[in-house]
Amino acid sequence: MIIHDVGIVGLGAMGSMTALELARRGQRVIGFDRFRPPHPFGSSTGRSRIIREAYFEHPQYVPLVQRAYVKWAELERDGKLPLLSLTGGLMIGPPEGILVTGARRSATLHGLPFEMLTARDLRRRFPVFRARQNEAGLYEPRAGVLRPEAAIETALALAASVGADLRFDQPVLEWRAAAEAISVLTSTGEYRVRRLVLAGGAWMAGTLPGVPLGLTVARQPLFWFEPKGDRALVSPEQMPVFIWEWAAGQLFYGFPDQGSGVKVAIHHQGEPADPDTVQRPAGPEEAERLRVIMAELTPAFNGRLLESAVCLYTNTPDGDFLIDRSPADARVILASPCSGHGFKFAPALGEVLADLAMDRSPSLDIRPFRLRR
Repeated sequence: MIIHDVGIVGLGAMGSMTALELARRGQRVIGFDRFRPPHPFGSSTGRSRIIREAYFEHPQYVPLVQRAYVKWAELERDGKLPLLSLTGGLMIGPPEGILVTGARRSATLHGLPFEMLTARDLRRRFPVFRARQNEAGLYEPRAGVLRPEAAIETALALAASVGADLRFDQPVLEWRAAAEAISVLTSTGEYRVRRLVLAGGAWMAGTLPGVPLGLTVARQPLFWFEPKGDRALVSPEQMPVFIWEWAAGQLFYGFPDQGSGVKVAIHHQGEPADPDTVQRPAGPEEAERLRVIMAELTPAFNGRLLESAVCLYTNTPDGDFLIDRSPADARVILASPCSGHGFKFAPALGEVLADLAMDRSPSLDIRPFRLRR
């Protein structure tokens, strides 16, 4: 039986980028996915993702996202397909809230370009946003929109072109460690690998990792609304991507109209879900909470509901990533349950995971993402 250098379980955002990185380094790679990515059943669905540099969650993410910008440009060049559009980004909320203070902390610490805007500045410069008097905005010019499905498809095509063996519609049932190699059992056969990267997204919360990780999965509805009034105001040329702390610790976010309406969603607060039985798609009644928020803050978004979808967040207890070797076997690498904010980092994390699979020390600091932090 052939022994591959590295097996990858899950070929979504993290798995596809890891497969590409390893195959380009000359590794014999085999990858598995229970579906045929890109697909709408996991965490990388919905046609758009925000990329932002003034990272409100923690300044430790800034070097990682800066490396990701470089890698996104490389992927666009190699795939000959646009994947990232810069629109600028707004973080709106109380000046003392978690969003604005966190973004300003990261921007200041890392010397990033940004502007602080008063509520009056926001309403004048971006009239679709009706900021309240007690609110402020941090504008960062390098934020924008990523195309997740196109990115995954591009990475997988490039990986296959340099030798990666990609097996779709082939769920991994379990893996077994032996001295010489790790056996990977799928729905159709058994394979042997020297290293194994587990990048199964929401399925990492089950038995796939082989050790309990304390992960939970949340169902996160996404909505597209027909804009009302002057459509130019919600175009990518005039409207940035945004995150808004509309109540203490509660965030919603959105994208300009790129041809299918304004996309809006609530960040976190989703109901617990099982990835195999989760209810899809979101129903019109689920949009009502957003409609109440938009009626006050973004009435220009609050037109006819055009479409909905469901994304899955795989959450760690503290909301930070998980990138580490398995305590069950150091040859097995646990790959980034990202708590709903990981896609933007995917090509940089692909480098990190490839380094770990080849027993190299990553150039980026991943100590904050260890299992026993």
